[in-house]
Amino acid sequence: MRKFYSVFRLVAILAIIMALFTACGNEAKEPKKDEAKTSETTKAAFPITLKDSTGAEVTLEKQPEKIIPLVPSNTEILYALGAGEKVTAVTDNDTYPEDVKKKEKVGGMEVNIEKIISLQPDLVLAHNMNMFSLKDGIQQLKDAKIPVFVVEDAKSFDQVYTTIETIGKLTGTEAKAADVVKDMKSRLAAVQEKAKAVTTQANVFVEISSQPDIYSAGKGTFMDEMLKVVNAKNVAGNLEGWPKLTEEDAVKLNPDVIITTAGPDTAAGVLARPAWKDVPAVKNKRVYEVNADLTNRPGPRVVEGVEEFAKAIYPDVFK
Repeated sequence: MRKFYSVFRLVAILAIIMALFTACGNEAKEPKKDEAKTSETTKAAFPITLKDSTGAEVTLEKQPEKIIPLVPSNTEILYALGAGEKVTAVTDNDTYPEDVKKKEKVGGMEVNIEKIISLQPDLVLAHNMNMFSLKDGIQQLKDAKIPVFVVEDAKSFDQVYTTIETIGKLTGTEAKAADVVKDMKSRLAAVQEKAKAVTTQANVFVEISSQPDIYSAGKGTFMDEMLKVVNAKNVAGNLEGWPKLTEEDAVKLNPDVIITTAGPDTAAGVLARPAWKDVPAVKNKRVYEVNADLTNRPGPRVVEGVEEFAKAIYPDVFK
């Protein structure tokens, strides 16, 4: 009888241990409610079909895990959306954020299509400007069954917002995209509110390329809209796109402020031009350098570009 109770007791103990082990295992494997909800939402978002800027329909069967952006603005958007770890490779022109320096490179203006194919990405984010030099290469990627989405060339803040939201849909990060856009709109509104305090509108010349050819930003460009946001007048605003000017024509514009995005030490070069000595901006030493990456890349950092414009043009208002 005593032997029977010993065996019974041993079996009971083993049963309790097994029950506890099973419970612990289930607890470890069971996802948190938030994680389960996120996973469920992501699954529900795919497959997804979106029309790109060329009118082509692009279908993604599942959330992409390996993405290759072909322009820096798309790279910056991916990182802002928390998808930086999914960026498999970037171009030689990518400089931000710091992490891109560790990524594989697929070339600069001339992209290595064979290398992209060898990396087997789930998604290639191209850009309208790629369509001129990479039309055949993009078709080659499509022939290799690699999804290619061509992003529009954003020329306004609204178009930038749309681009971020679209990339959010393509990467399953819609909620984060909404947050990024909301933050950008809030910061832009703050600049516009402060700009109301400007009593005398400044005449501004933006020089995006200097010697030997001078290029500026005219009507229909992103920089033209940026100047409007800070309540400044673009002296090249009656010209279309990215006009090329002679030195004589540029001097005749007679700006109060010159902003150069042509690179470091270009402000000193402008101030040293003999023909510009009577231009108010040069005479009053109001020539400023702004990082071109903040103004030329239609992504999350363009608001920083606007803030830099505002501080340079109206230092008393934007302290």
